[in-house]
Amino acid sequence: MATALPARLPERYLTPEDLCRIFSVPLETVHHWRKKRTGPPAIRIGKHLRYDPAAVHAWTTQLTDAA
Repeated sequence: MATALPARLPERYLTPEDLCRIFSVPLETVHHWRKKRTGPPAIRIGKHLRYDPAAVHAWTTQLTDAA
Protein backbone atom coordinates (compact mmCIF):
# COMPACT_ATOMS: atom_id res chain seq x y z
CA MET A 1 0.00 0.00 0.00
CA ALA A 2 2.31 2.74 -1.23
CA THR A 3 -0.08 5.67 -1.11
CA ALA A 4 1.54 9.09 -1.12
CA LEU A 5 0.27 11.48 1.51
CA PRO A 6 -0.77 14.94 0.45
CA ALA A 7 2.08 17.45 0.59
CA ARG A 8 0.70 18.71 3.87
CA LEU A 9 -1.88 17.19 6.19
CA PRO A 10 -4.48 19.48 7.76
CA GLU A 11 -3.65 21.09 11.11
CA ARG A 12 -6.90 19.79 12.62
CA TYR A 13 -7.61 16.26 13.77
CA LEU A 14 -8.72 14.03 10.92
CA THR A 15 -12.04 12.22 10.66
CA PRO A 16 -12.42 8.66 9.36
CA GLU A 17 -13.82 10.20 6.17
CA ASP A 18 -10.63 12.27 5.81
CA LEU A 19 -8.60 9.06 5.92
CA CYS A 20 -10.85 7.61 3.21
CA ARG A 21 -10.09 10.57 0.97
CA ILE A 22 -6.36 10.61 1.76
CA PHE A 23 -5.82 6.90 1.12
CA SER A 24 -8.62 6.35 -1.44
CA VAL A 25 -10.17 3.52 0.57
CA PRO A 26 -13.75 2.84 1.63
CA LEU A 27 -14.91 3.76 5.12
CA GLU A 28 -15.22 0.07 5.95
CA THR A 29 -11.45 -0.28 5.47
CA VAL A 30 -10.75 2.50 7.98
CA HIS A 31 -13.09 0.83 10.48
CA HIS A 32 -11.40 -2.53 9.81
CA TRP A 33 -7.97 -0.96 10.51
CA ARG A 34 -9.25 0.31 13.85
CA LYS A 35 -10.92 -2.96 14.79
CA LYS A 36 -7.80 -4.99 13.98
CA ARG A 37 -5.45 -2.29 15.38
CA THR A 38 -3.48 -2.20 12.15
CA GLY A 39 -4.16 1.42 11.22
CA PRO A 40 -3.18 4.74 12.73
CA PRO A 41 -4.22 5.20 16.35
CA ALA A 42 -7.50 7.02 16.86
CA ILE A 43 -8.85 8.94 19.80
CA ARG A 44 -12.47 9.23 20.79
CA ILE A 45 -13.85 12.70 21.39
CA GLY A 46 -17.33 12.19 22.72
CA LYS A 47 -18.89 9.80 20.22
CA HIS A 48 -16.56 10.82 17.39
CA LEU A 49 -13.30 9.22 16.25
CA ARG A 50 -10.43 11.52 15.34
CA TYR A 51 -6.90 10.91 14.10
CA ASP A 52 -3.87 13.04 14.92
CA PRO A 53 -2.22 14.04 11.61
CA ALA A 54 1.23 13.43 13.14
CA ALA A 55 0.20 9.88 14.12
CA VAL A 56 -1.16 9.24 10.61
CA HIS A 57 2.12 10.45 9.14
CA ALA A 58 4.13 8.25 11.53
CA TRP A 59 1.96 5.26 10.63
CA THR A 60 2.53 5.74 6.90
CA THR A 61 6.26 6.19 7.49
CA GLN A 62 6.32 2.93 9.45
CA LEU A 63 4.52 1.15 6.58
CA THR A 64 6.94 2.58 4.05
CA ASP A 65 9.98 1.55 6.10
CA ALA A 66 8.61 -1.98 6.50
CA ALA A 67 8.07 -2.41 2.74
